[in-house]
Amino acid sequence: MALPFAIHKQAGGGTESLAEAAAEARPELSRAGALLFRGWEVEALEAFGRFVDRFSDGASPFGYAGGASPREALGSGVYSSTEYPPEMTLSLHNELSYADVQPRTLFFFCLVPAEQGGETTLADSRRILERIDRQVVGEFRSKQVRYLRNLSPLKGSGYSWQEALETDEPAEAEAQCRRIGAAFEWREGGWLRMSQTRPATARHPETGEEVWFNQADGFHPSALAADTHEALLAECGSEENFRLGVTFGDGTAIPVEALDHVRRVLRDETVPHRWERGDIVVVDNFLTAHGRMPFAGERKIALAMR
Repeated sequence: MALPFAIHKQAGGGTESLAEAAAEARPELSRAGALLFRGWEVEALEAFGRFVDRFSDGASPFGYAGGASPREALGSGVYSSTEYPPEMTLSLHNELSYADVQPRTLFFFCLVPAEQGGETTLADSRRILERIDRQVVGEFRSKQVRYLRNLSPLKGSGYSWQEALETDEPAEAEAQCRRIGAAFEWREGGWLRMSQTRPATARHPETGEEVWFNQADGFHPSALAADTHEALLAECGSEENFRLGVTFGDGTAIPVEALDHVRRVLRDETVPHRWERGDIVVVDNFLTAHGRMPFAGERKIALAMR
């Protein structure tokens, strides 16, 4: 089945019938992995929010406090998509796979499609696991993955602990770390260092299918462009002080060769979704990984999680 599975507006339909379509399509998500609602004339965040509530049957919004990517809160549990520079490619990942708690469902809404590029990439997490070398999978399964993050004290930088944990209070920041299963320590200069050890695979809560469910390839310094790596090394002194890092759960290094193999599999499995204004894409966060292609021009994609 193609990703995402498309559900188009029928002749004579409108925003009211979109709510009905959302309710009817809900059971399809655990089979298809991602659904596209196109042509329903959704223009505003309020209408998108109503769709999310109907599809998720009123489930509470899932907040992004503790997340590793810079986002802007747009209100009512809706965020901007990851605000990395447009020339960057965001590797495939399952949202918050490095935390103890993750959203089950992701809802993306296209307010403004990019002039060029900017596709949201999708891939079947079951197929990713199937295609990774068995020896590599076995080592990841047995050792797990330890994610490392160094959060700046400089609020407004996009990478501060205040922005990542959505609080200005150190005590509340510590409480947020505990909520997501992160060990933490305060370092010289007000920096906050976090670490989270997680399994490399997961089981789908409903189907029981095993999926590849980690972001080791994206957190590892080998994911950086050579010039970016060189600049960070000059600024930070060592890779240990980079904003993101990763090891196996026992603290041993993950071989770059294994990560390169994983990246090749991810590239081979990537399906790009080209946005149109008003598109809504619903993603099962366990069955389907997502990412982003580089883009030019304005691009506005909203995200809600349940």
